[in-house]
Amino acid sequence: MKEFIYETMYILRPDLGEERTDIEISKYRTLLEENGAQDLDIQHRGKRRLAYEIEDHRDGVYVQMNYEAPGDAIAKLERAMRMSEEVLRYLTVKQPVVAATAEGGDEEE
Repeated sequence: MKEFIYETMYILRPDLGEERTDIEISKYRTLLEENGAQDLDIQHRGKRRLAYEIEDHRDGVYVQMNYEAPGDAIAKLERAMRMSEEVLRYLTVKQPVVAATAEGGDEEE
């Protein structure tokens, strides 16, 4: 099965607390790793103000994950997030593959 590079951004409820937030982040990391994800980079962006209220919350904890994985791993991840009461919103996008450029190519200065 072919793998692609993905970015998933999700927003957790702000009232979870630090420990529970770490557990949720770890849960999704483990789910991806068990389903063949590689080069997993997780960035905890912290609590931010939402553009609009979601389920009576004005703030949310933003988490960004960049990884390489087969497509079925994404389906499993998004299903788990959809079923979770802790995740307010999520979005996964496939990143464009950037071809390596030759040395001395069209570099802007």
